[in-house]
Amino acid sequence: MKKLVFIILVSFASLALLAQTKSPQISWDKTSHNFGVFKEEAGLQTAVFEFTNVGEEPLVLTNVKASCGCTATDYTKEPIQKGKKGFVKASYNPQNRPGKFNKSITVTTNCESPTTVLTIAGEVVPREKGVEDYYPKDFNGLRLKTAHLALNNVYNTKSVTDTIGVVNMTDAQMKVTFQNVPKHITVWMEPATLAAKKPNDKMGQTGKIYVTYDATKKNDWGFLQDRITVVVNDSVNNKNKITVSATIVEDFSHLTEQERANAPKIVFSQTEYDFGTIKQGDKVTYEYKFKNEGKSDLIIRKVKATCGCTVPNPEKMVIKPGEESFIKATFNSAGKKGHQSKPITITTNDPENSSMVVKIVGNIEEPNAQ
Repeated sequence: MKKLVFIILVSFASLALLAQTKSPQISWDKTSHNFGVFKEEAGLQTAVFEFTNVGEEPLVLTNVKASCGCTATDYTKEPIQKGKKGFVKASYNPQNRPGKFNKSITVTTNCESPTTVLTIAGEVVPREKGVEDYYPKDFNGLRLKTAHLALNNVYNTKSVTDTIGVVNMTDAQMKVTFQNVPKHITVWMEPATLAAKKPNDKMGQTGKIYVTYDATKKNDWGFLQDRITVVVNDSVNNKNKITVSATIVEDFSHLTEQERANAPKIVFSQTEYDFGTIKQGDKVTYEYKFKNEGKSDLIIRKVKATCGCTVPNPEKMVIKPGEESFIKATFNSAGKKGHQSKPITITTNDPENSSMVVKIVGNIEEPNAQ
């Protein structure tokens, strides 16, 4: 009996070994590569990982995935026959990525042990930065540090001033002026004229664009943007625009402790509505109910959605203490597909919650979806 059991066990082991031998098997020449230290301007660095199919059946790479977008991959797409070689190529882009790195590439195959992790490593020596790095925006030879001046929160009772650094990169004197300036913004250049770049210099004269934003003249609330045209030597290029953004908020800093205690207080019963799944083109309407739990009138300053597909409509703009009200929002799904999340910002005179966000979310099913 023992002899019979032994023979059976040996037979199973032999069959398992035979099955293993017949399956594809991958043998890597190496699974890691170190590029060492190299300069950023050296550009793309590539390592090739070769392997051999030492099994009996064709070997297939079913997936090759890098750990980040900075690493690109290529690999053998067709089945690799017994005894033949294949490759996985990994390329690392060092641009704007100084310092040490260690990245992985996960290779999935049809082998019995399907996953192999390859690694590439190295150290990037940062390139020396030039004028274009510090002044990346080019307006016909006038280079700017940024084309977007974000002023963040600006009190409705105040004005703020900020600057954008500029430099003349041409061999001609440069006069800088501005067009399409709204009444609540004052913008000027110092100096008004920038000296040219001299023959052996890397750049000409530097200067600053000054922007003063007067919220008292804007008479609006929340996040706002204005675009101003920058004119170089009286030549107008409509692409040469700077964006000035600001979020105008109410100034509650003067309120006493007693005034805060007697202030209005907005409390929503629900700040997010999920409409589930609807068909493209359908409309959804929901009422966001709230109550003024404060001790003075609640004033709705502004209600604004992020896109024209969502239309909010408050029942009333002044809500008495203890009174309830609602903001009706209608979402039009025409032209939309997939998951949607549409915020609506409500600006009020509640000093603790002067800006609140409610959302309408859900999924849009395309007409041809099954």
